[in-house]
Amino acid sequence: MDNRDLTFSHLLYLTAHHWRLAVDRRLKGLGMSQASWVAVAAIARHETPLSQSELALELGVESATLVPLINRLVAQQLVQRVLTAQDKRKRLLVATEQGMALYHQVKTVADGLREEILSVISPEEQAQTRLVLEKLLREVERK
Repeated sequence: MDNRDLTFSHLLYLTAHHWRLAVDRRLKGLGMSQASWVAVAAIARHETPLSQSELALELGVESATLVPLINRLVAQQLVQRVLTAQDKRKRLLVATEQGMALYHQVKTVADGLREEILSVISPEEQAQTRLVLEKLLREVERK
């Protein structure tokens, strides 16, 4: 594919998409879908429990779409739903000990792959790219 003909947004999308696929290939041996390990990682890296709507926002999906995934993660004992003292109807999501172990395994693999990928650009280019991406993220979040 000739990347020179791609729009900026398409190039950005493809880079993120192929990055996730590369991580997924590295994690193939875990026997989990990308959706599962991404959700577990999002829950595990937060110090405070997440609500379903907070997780949906972080993953960029509809809250209702998460219910079957969360049910599977609970059944696999990677995540548990906990009651809140403030609202007995509300359930928060926390990673179990097994979920935390999976998160650390995923993080180790993802960190290693990130280092490999980013080694093709200088630390200065990395810093500049990060600044540009942060600026773009702030702008699209306002739209």
